[in-house]
Parts: sequence; C-alpha cells; structure tokens
Amino acid sequence: MTPAGPAVTLRRVTKSFPIADGRQLPVLDVEHLELAAASCMVITGRSGSGKTTLLNLVAGVSVPTGGTIVVHGTEITALPESQRDRFRSEQIGYVFQTFNLLPAFSALENVMLAMMFARTIPRRQQRARASALLGRLGLGARLAHRPAQLSRGEQQRVAIARALANDPPLILADEPCSSLDASTAREVLAVFLAVCRGEGKALLIVSHDEVVLGTGDRLLDMADVNTPAGEGA
Repeated sequence: MTPAGPAVTLRRVTKSFPIADGRQLPVLDVEHLELAAASCMVITGRSGSGKTTLLNLVAGVSVPTGGTIVVHGTEITALPESQRDRFRSEQIGYVFQTFNLLPAFSALENVMLAMMFARTIPRRQQRARASALLGRLGLGARLAHRPAQLSRGEQQRVAIARALANDPPLILADEPCSSLDASTAREVLAVFLAVCRGEGKALLIVSHDEVVLGTGDRLLDMADVNTPAGEGA
C-alpha cells in the first residue's frame, strides 16, 4: 500500500563540501521541493549541477549541511546512520548509473541479496519475488546468468529489479539510460515505468538524456530548484 502524503519533501536543504583552507564549497541550496506519492518526477540539468548530490541526500546516503528531508512521513535527516541505512533498505530503491551488480552472482542472486538486508519480504518468498520481477522485466530466461553474460540493457533490468525487490514506495534513479543506446534505453525505460506505475511507486529520476525527459509527470531543471552560493558538484 502506498503511504499517504507526499513521497518526498525537502525544506531549506543545503549541502556543502570541505575544500582547502577549511573553506566550504556550497553545492546545493533547495528552498522547497516536493514529490507527490505515486508520481514520476524527472530532474535535468547540466553536469555538475547537483543532481546526484540531491539523490544521495534523499536516499540518506549522505546528510545535508542544513534543512530537513522527509520521505513518506519520516524525517530521515533526524535519523542516525544505522537507522538511515535500515530505512533506505526497506523504503527506498536506488537504480545506480553504473548498475553496481555483483559479478560473481547470478541475476537472480543479485536481486535476492537486496532482500536479505531488509525485513519487508519474508525469506520463504524472496526467491519467488526475485524470479517474478526479473520475469516482468523480460529476463525470465536469464535468471542464472551472471552480469558478464548479460547485455548492458539486461544488466540495467537486473539493477531495476533489485531496486524494486523490497517493494519500496520510493524509487530513485540516477541517469538510468546514460550507458545504453537510444533503442535499448527506450525499451528498458518503458518496462521500468510500467512496473513502477503498476505498483504505485513514486519515482524520482535525474537525467539529461533526451529519452528520459518526456517520461515524467513533472520535469524540473536543477537551475530552477538549486541556488547555491557556489558551483554545483
């Protein structure tokens, strides 16, 4: 069931990184940003504009210098690191730009591993869910194949299945089509969106890829939401 209220709310969120001489480099300053539940938002912008930084903050991978981030009613900025890690594993799916699949494990095992770190899917159901997700993504005949035996498009589908494995209400995707050719990107993206919308997921994508830009319910440019006092990263 999709939680009530917005999927993500950012209020006065800033992020700076230390540089030489003890100074701080501001890279993110977002006054307010909200992603509605069960909707898809695409954020675009030039390289270095803070897109990946924004995703990592929403995921709780890093913490802001200031401000609050609320994900489905939980203020993740108030959680200690161990609780953020647990929250992320149960409530957020992350599709990385570089897939991040484990090369020694099969497609099925890569998806099942994601479920072992969370408590959302009972152990006895994990293999069946992983198999079903991969089947929906067109990989029913490739369950035993390792990443090196799969095409890049197939590897991305495994990464998408892994992000969906724990049935999280929120999916984040960082340049999900950047390493794919246009034809493969359209095919993978169509399946990705169909599964997310079919399950009522909120989806936040950052991308500058033309294939992606017209897919969301809402399209924003980082230049319109991010006004740091310095250059982005």
